[in-house]
Amino acid sequence: MMLHTSRSRSRVLNWLAVFVLGLVALAVWWWWPVLSGWVDQTLAATHTTPAMSHGHGHAGEEGDHAGHDHAPAAAPETLTLTPQARKNLGLTSEFLQPVELSTYRRSLSVPAIVVSRPGRTQIQVSTPLTGVVTHVHAVTGEAVTPGTLLFEIRLTHEDLVNSQTEFLQTLGELEVENREIARLEEVANTGAVPIKTVLERRYAKEKLEALLAAQREALKLHGLSDRQIDAIVSERHLLRDLSINAPEIDQHQHDNDELKLSSRLVSVSLTNHAGHETPLVMEELMVHKGQSVIAGQQLCALADYSQLYLEGQAFEQDSAIITRASEQGWPISAHLPSDGGDWQTLKDLQLAYVGNAVDAQSRTLSFYVELPNEILRDQTTAEGQRYLSWRYRPGQRMQVSVPIEQWDNQIVLPVDAVVKEGADWFVFRQNSKQFERVAVHVKYRDQEHAVVEYDGTLFPGDVVAMRSAHQMQMAIRNQSGGAVDPHAGHNH
Repeated sequence: MMLHTSRSRSRVLNWLAVFVLGLVALAVWWWWPVLSGWVDQTLAATHTTPAMSHGHGHAGEEGDHAGHDHAPAAAPETLTLTPQARKNLGLTSEFLQPVELSTYRRSLSVPAIVVSRPGRTQIQVSTPLTGVVTHVHAVTGEAVTPGTLLFEIRLTHEDLVNSQTEFLQTLGELEVENREIARLEEVANTGAVPIKTVLERRYAKEKLEALLAAQREALKLHGLSDRQIDAIVSERHLLRDLSINAPEIDQHQHDNDELKLSSRLVSVSLTNHAGHETPLVMEELMVHKGQSVIAGQQLCALADYSQLYLEGQAFEQDSAIITRASEQGWPISAHLPSDGGDWQTLKDLQLAYVGNAVDAQSRTLSFYVELPNEILRDQTTAEGQRYLSWRYRPGQRMQVSVPIEQWDNQIVLPVDAVVKEGADWFVFRQNSKQFERVAVHVKYRDQEHAVVEYDGTLFPGDVVAMRSAHQMQMAIRNQSGGAVDPHAGHNH
């Protein structure tokens, strides 16, 4: 009996121990966060106390380096640049400018290509008469001005020679008839000659005048101008040599003024709106000295590159935008890559016209923008030949920006003046020798400009860095967290 009682008591004690251990485990699990925080605080206090008693003169460093547990420091908002750093960043006076309120036009960017102006850029020079080329005065690639002598041709067309001969013969007969009529009229006044004889001579004169008029028209059909025919009348010489000069640009005269008698060659020049001569480039030379040419044969092709077109390719649904920009008279800008990877911008271009047909394959609508050209290089060789290099050439590709809408009184900065960091945009405002990083709201940004909201963070007159914002932001980063801990690896 006693043995049974002892076993029962031992079993109860075992169960009681298990129960107590379970309660302890539950309490530890429930109160573990509180106990963990208390343990961490105790350990930190224990670790800090010896460090304070070292007496190494680091009293000013204990707040920052206690236990080497560094809290992240707030990023600085100012940046000091040395004069050398400003030069490295290109922050000259040109790129440190005060903020101004201006008008911004949000634009649609479409691809474009430089093309010739139909009927204006390309000029074909032909011979109106048959003959043999005796002189070629210009070569391929050479620049010539209107009125410059290009070719000399010796006329060999038999019909033209016969027509001129008959014309001169009729002129002589008409002069003889006029003198005879004048003599008979004096005699008729005395009654020695009947008046009928005088009338017959007058009828003969009228026939000669009619024949002369017909022969004049025949010479025009051969290609001679009124001025050349008048020269034959006054000089009584056949037209043997033909001088062909560079034509005037946009010439609309009925007479072919570029055809001149070699004995009466007149130099003619043409000036553009800027008051300078407009050169023509010999694009193609199609004849050589000694070659026989017939009437209407093309001699050369000239080109006037002073004015070109930009042909933009917009989608069909964008036609309303282009039409609205044309109606509002908004200027168009163009962008083309330049040396160094930058983009060159051409501003204040005018829309010439919009095409009336949509391409069936690409479903694009063509529109044309006027593109004034400029000469990059003007060189004259020792032989007197002049060669030009134009800035814009047909076939060159660009991007055209067509205004969509206009925003007035906006802060418009170059795109290099703003930088993005996370969800924030920043600009750098100059304050004496320092630059303050200012958070702004960028309303819109394109490849050239950024529109900053006028919300009180920037004011007109504030001087900001108009470029190198990204590099300045990197300097701010290095300044805030890039320095090496001077106590790294020390045991105090």
